Amino acid sequence: MKLQILVASSLILLAACTADNGASNSVKDGGTFDAISAGEVIHYTGTEPFWGGASGAGMATYSTPENPDGSEFPVERFAGNNGLGISGSLNGASFDLMITPGECSDGMSDRIFPYTATLLVGGEQRQGCAWTDSQPFSGPEAP
Repeated sequence: MKLQILVASSLILLAACTADNGASNSVKDGGTFDAISAGEVIHYTGTEPFWGGASGAGMATYSTPENPDGSEFPVERFAGNNGLGISGSLNGASFDLMITPGECSDGMSDRIFPYTATLLVGGEQRQGCAWTDSQPFSGPEAP
């Protein structure tokens, strides 16, 4: 678990150095990211390959077209300088998700999301978007 936290922390630090896009919810001067409250559920989605899920209350789900109901597993969540890290173990593989502020498009819908999602699962990196109930995406709802 310490290795997962180290990997996710490194991703957050890297994003803090490279991804200041002027979003109003980014943190300056070394403060801790607090734009997503500790009790809030974070939803995430990505394409090519399709993946998604949600995380809240110490648990996360991860779904794919092959597993549409998703797998649920415990995670640890921590705030970095410019985002949130969510780490756990999914079917024996590391699951490290980084949520950072910034307008995001999934490239498939007409939605705009308030956060980007970078996932490292089992050594494979995936890109996607994220939102919360209090900070929803804009655009059409899912059919």
